[in-house]
Amino acid sequence: MMEEILPWFFLKSVPGIGNYIFKRLIDGFGSPEKVLAARDAELEAIEGMSRAQVRRLRAHRLPDRVRQDIRLVRQKEIRIVTMKDPDYPELLLQIPDPPPFLYLQGRLEQKTSAIAMVGSRMATRYGLSVARRLSAELAACGLTVVSGMARGIDTAAHEGALLGGGRTIAVLGSGLDRIYPAQNQRLAREIAQKGAVISEFPLLTEPEPHNFPVRNRVISGMSLGTVIVEATKKSGSLITARLACEQNREVFAVPGSIQSFKSTGTHTLIKQGAKLVENAQDILEEIAGAVFLNAQTDLLSPPAKAAIELTPEENVVYRNLDPYPVHIDDLGRKTAIAPGKLSSLLLALELKGMVEQLPGKYFTKVDGESFQRNI
Repeated sequence: MMEEILPWFFLKSVPGIGNYIFKRLIDGFGSPEKVLAARDAELEAIEGMSRAQVRRLRAHRLPDRVRQDIRLVRQKEIRIVTMKDPDYPELLLQIPDPPPFLYLQGRLEQKTSAIAMVGSRMATRYGLSVARRLSAELAACGLTVVSGMARGIDTAAHEGALLGGGRTIAVLGSGLDRIYPAQNQRLAREIAQKGAVISEFPLLTEPEPHNFPVRNRVISGMSLGTVIVEATKKSGSLITARLACEQNREVFAVPGSIQSFKSTGTHTLIKQGAKLVENAQDILEEIAGAVFLNAQTDLLSPPAKAAIELTPEENVVYRNLDPYPVHIDDLGRKTAIAPGKLSSLLLALELKGMVEQLPGKYFTKVDGESFQRNI
């Protein structure tokens, strides 16, 4: 196995051969072995392969850092999936600069379509709740949810897919032996068991800032579309949205409060033509022609939700709440319910997982589906 992938590591480590040229070489010759066996004139016929570049290729020797990486791959039983592997994501091959190979923990599947979901690391409770709900609904319909396992919206997207009983893929901006953020170690293990954790970076690569824009093209590239849940005007998530557009993929955006700077980026995307998303149905309708799902799945029917029974008074309170925090005094004025009674009704709704109390006697509505996890 390692002998088969060694030429991939060798060619990838040649100075000046980046992802664009690597793909052209593989498209032209079929494999790294054939690239290395090709005549100089044949190599120079490939765009980007100058005579000087061919000389660098001929003089190249496998660096010690690459040898160390290969040893670690063998020791840790990490799977390497190359561009020629049948498990390599098909959509990712369509972009001009796909990773020559991916480091993989878990399992990739070609028989499911994927939707990316990304957003702010410093997300609001509203954003986290929406990301979990949308992700769980998409997973329940048979779609794989792809994200970057960063704090905030990315983490909520992975959690939602797992809680919805579906698959999710985490694309790292670090090596598989450097899970980032560190508190997501357990989440990474859960994802690998029910989906996949992948990276194009060597195992010991630290989460350097410049890695994340690079990995964003993989998140969007392996997905039919990208959902931006919450983003400021300078959010890195907007890079993913731009890449999705360049890759001719769909872009979706979740609206937020016009008073929240956390939603300025998503509102800008909507103004520019991104599809406004209120529920998973909005996404499913847009991708229905391209999606690959199990034949048993009714694509345009929303996933079944668990029924939660409310008393008439509980229903009054719940209807007067929003995903944005409401103070108990304001809620009392809106419902005309006595303070003591209102407190007991809010507690009952909390126990049913439909309301969350925030500091300062503020309350916010939480979706009551069976997959919802308290934030």
